[in-house]
Amino acid sequence: MKKEFDIENLIRKNVRGLKPYSSARDEYVSDGSPMVFLDANENPFENGVNRYPDPQQRSLKQELANKEGLERGNILLGNGSDEVLDLIFRAFCEPSVDNVITLPPTYGMYAVLANINDVENREVWLTEDFEPDVDKILDAADSKSKILFLCSPNNPTGNSFSRKSIVKLLENFRGLVVIDEAYVDFSTTESWISHLQRFPNLIVTQTLSKAYGMAGIRLGICWASSDIIAILNKIKPPYNVNELTQQKALERVRDTASVNSEVSRILRGRERLVKALKSIPFVVYVHPSDANFVLAKVDNADRRYNQILKAGVVVRNRTTQPLCTDTLRFTVGTEAENEKLIEVLKSLQ
Repeated sequence: MKKEFDIENLIRKNVRGLKPYSSARDEYVSDGSPMVFLDANENPFENGVNRYPDPQQRSLKQELANKEGLERGNILLGNGSDEVLDLIFRAFCEPSVDNVITLPPTYGMYAVLANINDVENREVWLTEDFEPDVDKILDAADSKSKILFLCSPNNPTGNSFSRKSIVKLLENFRGLVVIDEAYVDFSTTESWISHLQRFPNLIVTQTLSKAYGMAGIRLGICWASSDIIAILNKIKPPYNVNELTQQKALERVRDTASVNSEVSRILRGRERLVKALKSIPFVVYVHPSDANFVLAKVDNADRRYNQILKAGVVVRNRTTQPLCTDTLRFTVGTEAENEKLIEVLKSLQ
């Protein structure tokens, strides 16, 4: 890591001097002893959710930390990954001054959050084989480039980026490098979480929405150095992860057997879907995937999308995205759903 990296120089001035809000449950942390709680203006009648949730989600963080061999201080939890990403913008990017770099085609929320936070988004397209163009990325960066977003495995392309390229970016980009690993559980590549100590500018985001099947509870995970997490904790809402979400997440994270079984079924389904897509006459090319979806180039994406929709199956038309002309994205479903999709594709003229 280059010596000039200094987290203090990246923090927004107003955030650096901010005194965070202290909630009732920040000031008193229960040790399990029977107490009468008259500090938070709650409804006293017990119904399971009448008390405020743990603002630091300690039990859930400890479970996640144990799983990865890290500390609770390396974790921030958010109301979905989108809240986590927004907090990163608000902590480090000065509106109308700083910029971020994104690599289209990629997850569209990075650009949306840049616009919301009034931060310039410098786009450096991926190469034709959907890899980061390292030299162009570094050329596009300047002293006001605060964040580089890498989605790996990438959405909508499905591929994992070259580890050599990512290392070069981590070593040479002067700002924060956010690696979005929403789909990492479907990949054979190693998570970048294990490299947090090696790269102090590394932030890894994950989610329970994909492999864990918890999209409805909205739980995003941010892994970073304790210094970065402490900064994000200063600006997060006090009770941003509700009690029901914490309970369901903890239950699911502990149920590793079910999660592993479902991931295995999805991977088998992906293999079956790729094989079937390659046999469809109007499918031009099937891109390799490390995710729970497959991107395929077809003869006419608009026409095929509408045909598939009329047959009762909803897929995603990605033809408007850079480098994705005439592509459709197929999420891997259950065995029955996959067979329905394949049956529909084979029937189209």
